[in-house]
Amino acid sequence: MQSPCLLLKPSFLLMLAIALSVSVSGGYRAQAQTEAYNPYSDTQEHPAPLAVDGTIQWGVFYKSATIQKSYERLWNLGACRGTNKAITVPVERNKFIIDNLPEENFQGTVRGSIGSIAGGIVAFSAEEAFDQSSPAWVAMLHPAGVSQLTVSGRIPATLLRPGMVIRVVTTVDTHGKGKESIQAVDIVTPSADFKPDEVLADRIGTIIGQVVQARGTLLVLQINTGKIQRVSLQLGKDAVATLDASQLELVGSGDAIEVTGRLWSGEGAMGAGTIFASKVTVTKAESSLKKVPAGPAANKLGLQ
Repeated sequence: MQSPCLLLKPSFLLMLAIALSVSVSGGYRAQAQTEAYNPYSDTQEHPAPLAVDGTIQWGVFYKSATIQKSYERLWNLGACRGTNKAITVPVERNKFIIDNLPEENFQGTVRGSIGSIAGGIVAFSAEEAFDQSSPAWVAMLHPAGVSQLTVSGRIPATLLRPGMVIRVVTTVDTHGKGKESIQAVDIVTPSADFKPDEVLADRIGTIIGQVVQARGTLLVLQINTGKIQRVSLQLGKDAVATLDASQLELVGSGDAIEVTGRLWSGEGAMGAGTIFASKVTVTKAESSLKKVPAGPAANKLGLQ
């Protein structure tokens, strides 16, 4: 089953969603198969996400999801035990080890993105002024969330949205109301074990919280620790938000992108080629965030 060619049309994000579904359920699997599966696979098929030296390991890519699923079904039913070459030879030819591909560097402009840091994908074109009908490269992030993703840039703070996590240095009163207008904030992605510090009244300090309301120049943050758990801030007229995040949800059309990864452009590849990405660096285009919904940045971080 060939993955759909990703072309920038009105249904582009829908097609991207379909491609994501295909890539996770069919063409590439880093997760273990059912216990009954596998007469003759080797340890390269299902490696740990990271090698001892920190190198990302991808395992096997199946050029045709249909062939692989059919084989697994036969194996699980006991109808095939690796002796029928009419079955086993096509199965072996259908797969290859992604980690045997060389790592390369790619640059371009984002066409669209979907998913999260764990298994999400980004479609992008090499040309700065790309032809919207041309096929795009598709960078795939490792489903274990070990691909390195950095989203940076500066945007007007008025583009902040509920669900984002921000860091700001300011002073609030005992009711959590800011004592001065805010000129700069950082959009961040806290680590999974992050615990926010208490907000102390009448003392300048760093506040990290989830945006629960963003209306005009009013910004309301939630911090579920300490006595002051809700903070209201007033943004300055020209306030700026600086991104220092690793959320795929913040990536939008028009952003500049650099990718380090392993390119497969043969059978089963998406668009102009599937890039199994170890590192993705995105620099925001100032207007692109408007097109991207805010993601669940604060899940299980004690911020919601």
